Amino acid sequence: MMETSETIMRILFVGMAATLIMDVSALIQARVLGVASADYGLVGRWLGHMVDGQFRHASIKAAPKVRNERLVGWVFHYITGCVFAMALVGVQGVAWLCNPSLVPALMAGLISVTAPFLIMQPAFGFGIAASKTPAPKVARRRSVIAHLTFGVGLFGAGWMLVLLFPAPQCLG
Repeated sequence: MMETSETIMRILFVGMAATLIMDVSALIQARVLGVASADYGLVGRWLGHMVDGQFRHASIKAAPKVRNERLVGWVFHYITGCVFAMALVGVQGVAWLCNPSLVPALMAGLISVTAPFLIMQPAFGFGIAASKTPAPKVARRRSVIAHLTFGVGLFGAGWMLVLLFPAPQCLG
């Protein structure tokens, strides 16, 4: 069995690397296909207004900006990726870190899309699953693709970790 500190470090690596893979995919889509990327500054703005007790907005875009909102949003984005990686390992067991499998990783990615659909988008004033946006189907498709990419990233990061830094417990 892996030491607790090693397990935590591996989960953090998988979560951050998977989130990075999701972000690189979004960057490529933006540059090549002209697809707008998520604005994590809005996430930071939402979190910033929570300090004052405001959790929902008619329009987060119209809400006053908060100090360091972009930084706060990006940090929260990566923390969230680590939390979903932790949930994946929590459900699958630490053995997943020794032998990552695609289907559970994709399921974690798909489940992770519930956060924006049911929490963030309604709180931003965009409605459940972007229902109040000008093109809800497009927004939903982009969210699902992004979060499935995160799932692929979980799988890829898991295997990258196994191949580059195999845990002694995984070799036996």
